Amino acid sequence: MGGHTDILAGGWIARLPRALQPYALLARLDRPIGAWLLFLPGLAGILLARAPISHSATLILLFAAGSVVMRAAGCVVNDMWDRDLDRRVTRTAGRPLASGALSLRQAAIFLVLLLAIGLVILLALDPLAQLLGVASLALVALYPLSKRVTSWPQIVLGFTFGWGAPLGYAAASGRLNAAALALYAAMIVWILGYDTIYAHQDREDDALLGIGSTALLFGRQTRPFLALCYAAMLTLLMAVGLVADLSVWYLAALALPAALLLRQVISLDVDDPARCLALFKANREVGLALAFALLLGRI
Repeated sequence: MGGHTDILAGGWIARLPRALQPYALLARLDRPIGAWLLFLPGLAGILLARAPISHSATLILLFAAGSVVMRAAGCVVNDMWDRDLDRRVTRTAGRPLASGALSLRQAAIFLVLLLAIGLVILLALDPLAQLLGVASLALVALYPLSKRVTSWPQIVLGFTFGWGAPLGYAAASGRLNAAALALYAAMIVWILGYDTIYAHQDREDDALLGIGSTALLFGRQTRPFLALCYAAMLTLLMAVGLVADLSVWYLAALALPAALLLRQVISLDVDDPARCLALFKANREVGLALAFALLLGRI
């Protein structure tokens, strides 16, 4: 597994002014999959609420921008916590704080700027959504600590990234209900599964450094654990449809994300970090397939 890295310093990043390149890498703008995966639970929450099309469209644009900004802020917080550990892991040694391309002070200023932009977006939402948005900051701050004290940091990430589901529902409807909470639970177990795949890229380094992860906890038994996570997700999504009284087309359309998730379980190779990364990224299509099912559920 040695030599693997997912940092993409080439492409459009390389065409930025040299002074801006480390900030782009710190924000993970070279890897938009994280912003997608933060956005998709919010998208699902907005679509589940079945608000008027114009209101939903406005919220989708706000959540898309907010996901890029807050994912970047989360990455800055994570890298500030982990800069010493990142230097010792092949996949992360090139990150700007670990490599010394940026100082801690520069990262802190950048973080304040990102949070200020996030606040402007948050203030465009209704009061309940604003409250939920502020509450999410505690999860963002706790996630980097979790890997130091538990073997289940992936479930902490699930609570953090999945928070967009109730947030999106609240922004679209001004309330929370059982359907929104069931959707949140479905997002948590989905993220627990796909981030376990992602963590297999660092399994050997994490073991040497004493960092916990579900990839280490389950090892070569990850496939049945992944199947359990994804089965729980689909069961909860079916419950969402029943509680929210979505049309039968929603339940039928869940076959597509189910097939995409099954493909991940079958093709998982925990000893192939590039394969693990590809399967992790494939969850964007799972989230989009879920959004399509929720749209059909409105019929």
